[in-house]
Amino acid sequence: MPDNQIDVTYIAKLAKLELSDEEIARFSQDLNQILAHVEQLNEWDVEGIAPMSHPLPDMDALRADNCSSGLSNDEAMANAPACAEGQIRVPKVVESAHS
Repeated sequence: MPDNQIDVTYIAKLAKLELSDEEIARFSQDLNQILAHVEQLNEWDVEGIAPMSHPLPDMDALRADNCSSGLSNDEAMANAPACAEGQIRVPKVVESAHS
C-alpha cells in the first residue's frame, strides 16, 4: 500500500467497526481523495505568513469589565415565588445521597 493510502480495514478494526467490502472500498476512495486535497495544499508558498487561528482579524467585541453595584437583597427577592431568611426557596429536586 503506498504511503498516501489509508488502511480503512485497520482503522475500522481499531474503532471496533464491522464494515462490508463495499463500505471499505467507498471509505478508502473518500479518504484518499481527502489526502490528495491536503497534498495540494503543500503546493502553496506560505513562507513569511504568520499562523492564525481565524481568517478574520481579531476583534474584541467584549464590553469593558467595569464594577457596578448589584441588586439589593430586597430587589432580588421581589419576584421570588417563595423566600425566607433572605433566601429564595425552591422545591427539593434531588434526594439525599445518604438516605
